[in-house]
Amino acid sequence: MEELVIRDADVVDGSGAPWYRADVVVDSGRIVSIVKEAADAGCQRPKARRELDAEGLVLSPGFIDMHAHSDLALLRDPDHSAKAAQGVTLEVLGQDGLSYAPVDDRTLEEVRRAVTGWNGHGDDIDFDWRTVGEYLDRLDRGIAVNAAYLIPQGTVRALAVGWEDRAATPEELDRMRRLVAEGMEQGAVGMSSGLTYTPGMYAEDAELTELCRVVARYGGYYCPHHRSYGAGALEAYAEMVALTREAGCSLHLAHATMNFGVNEGRAPELLALLDEALAAGADISLDTYPYTPGCTTLVALLPGWASEGGPEAILERLADDETSERIRHHLEVIGSDGCHGVPVEWDTIEIAGVTDPALTEYVGRRLDGWTTARHLLLTDRLAPTILQHVGHEENVRTIMRHRVHTGGSDGILQGAKPHPRAYGTFPRYLGTYVRELGVLSLEECVAHLTSRPASRLRLPDRGLVKEGYRADLVLFDPKTVTPGSTFENPRRLPTGIPHVLIDGKFVIEGGERTEVLAGRAVRNSPM
Repeated sequence: MEELVIRDADVVDGSGAPWYRADVVVDSGRIVSIVKEAADAGCQRPKARRELDAEGLVLSPGFIDMHAHSDLALLRDPDHSAKAAQGVTLEVLGQDGLSYAPVDDRTLEEVRRAVTGWNGHGDDIDFDWRTVGEYLDRLDRGIAVNAAYLIPQGTVRALAVGWEDRAATPEELDRMRRLVAEGMEQGAVGMSSGLTYTPGMYAEDAELTELCRVVARYGGYYCPHHRSYGAGALEAYAEMVALTREAGCSLHLAHATMNFGVNEGRAPELLALLDEALAAGADISLDTYPYTPGCTTLVALLPGWASEGGPEAILERLADDETSERIRHHLEVIGSDGCHGVPVEWDTIEIAGVTDPALTEYVGRRLDGWTTARHLLLTDRLAPTILQHVGHEENVRTIMRHRVHTGGSDGILQGAKPHPRAYGTFPRYLGTYVRELGVLSLEECVAHLTSRPASRLRLPDRGLVKEGYRADLVLFDPKTVTPGSTFENPRRLPTGIPHVLIDGKFVIEGGERTEVLAGRAVRNSPM
């Protein structure tokens, strides 16, 4: 007898097709049968050792977070309810060009310091890996949700070139190609970049194109945080489209927003650019989070020249009064490349987290100028995280309707007051943008969060409620599902998602986190 039958579920199967009522049988981590309208047909209903009454609940595939920053959180926090309670059954890590593999001892310490604001310094982590494959093996020991990994181009550049603003030598480019190839062979699903973050921003298009050619050979995709989401945003999107078409590589645009005052109401221009490329045969997808503010580190706003050489060099420049004044002028008058070419508006920047307890009074406050920003950067050694209130609701809604859109939280879990998207992205799509605003139908929205990302990741047995597919499943109440997280209380868990299964095992049951660690590394499928 099979393990589990889910009775009388309203199945939204992830394909975009209309929902239907069914009994769904799960055994050995797979969906083994689906009996439609079983109660009404008068047929013999499937039986199992356990029955779950799903009357009034929607059964859908597990949600896939296409842009996550849980690279260390999955290792330090077995519970990881931030994502599991949302119905997320798979996260894509290694984002924005900076993560922890491949590395050597030097590069690992540099990267740890550079992204302390994203993931913490990692003093509580045993970094017993150096390669992509070793990191994935570490995940395979058991984690809360499944995880795929992108090779971080900035880390690769730091390993092969360093943190200098210069072109790679032919020998260094060859080494980067080898590192990317090795990472793809070891299971990465593609490559990411952070082209407003150092050292990834120092790569010219020719270098990125060569690395994308390698990714394409393994059937992976390129996921850039491109060179601007502010001034010149459309040109930056067009640059990525042209670059990947030249390389013959699939493109997935990370947190594809149109932010700052210069881009208000301009989302249709972005979608027209993408539609033209799609019509010409380009393979493009994108992800967004359903909020207007962004979230990053305070140090990321600095101009690229001020960040050259890595964290210690940045601190030396900040400590020098003359250089600090140059940085301020670049930020406030010229428009820093780190701030997307837009002169910074300090009152849009809210401190989300610090590591120095003496600075906690700043958390939740808007910045009042460069003097305070400099003080925080020096005292907290580049660690502060920020919310940047520069988005536009009209753009958010327009982009999420597009046919190649997928969901991504971009959730940073560090800090006393993180962005609520880390805990609320997926229930917010379902509760706010489906039930309350009607921006998407339920069937459309579930497809955006399940089968579309599964297709981008080339996962042959995930993303649909379908016989033979893995039983990564979510049961939610469409009438009550809502994020608990708010800007005031960002760590509250959602409501209306009573059950989440990964590989047929309950990780959320009756609205409570179980002790099950069913997640594993999801590796690139050989072509």
